[in-house]
Amino acid sequence: MKTETKEKMRALMQKTAGAFKKPNKKMIAAVCAVVLIGAAVAVNLIFFSGADDEAKTEKTGLAVDLTSLEDPVDAEKRDAAVASDDVEDYFATVSLGRKQARDEAMEVLLSVSQSADATADAKAEAMEDMNRIALDIEREAQIETLVVSRGFKNCVAVINGDTASVIIDSEPLTPGQAAQVSEIVYEASGIVPANLKIIEKTAG
Repeated sequence: MKTETKEKMRALMQKTAGAFKKPNKKMIAAVCAVVLIGAAVAVNLIFFSGADDEAKTEKTGLAVDLTSLEDPVDAEKRDAAVASDDVEDYFATVSLGRKQARDEAMEVLLSVSQSADATADAKAEAMEDMNRIALDIEREAQIETLVVSRGFKNCVAVINGDTASVIIDSEPLTPGQAAQVSEIVYEASGIVPANLKIIEKTAG
């Protein structure tokens, strides 16, 4: 799924290059909007791809269950370590995917802002979008830092316009914890709780 997303983003960049050959304010503005939406979609795909990948994974095993020969305590520690590594990998993947999507969107917007064929309005709009993305990145980092400071091990935040998604490494959140996260997001970005989606990612 990640490969398909990257191919779609590259296709959008190629279309943008084609748009420069024939200066068209509406076309360039539309391409910019599509790329920004595509970046958000790419991140959302990464968020929810974990469940699909797990469902599609084929389970294979040995003819003899060797785990039955292990000490139950050792086996439990091993499984807990594997589960912990899986969660760490998940958050690392989500964070990397978010960065790649943003980098590709910024690259397209930068090419518009520097193009000799783009109109002044298109360049101004591209610069405005770049500044907005930079501000969102700053706000996301602030949210993640504050959430982790509340005792959560991992957190990835993604802001998209007036909505936000926050993934937290946690057992089911208590109402009080959810309220804390909502307050952090509101103070950092001005996004109201009604437009916030909290996603819990736990080991196991």
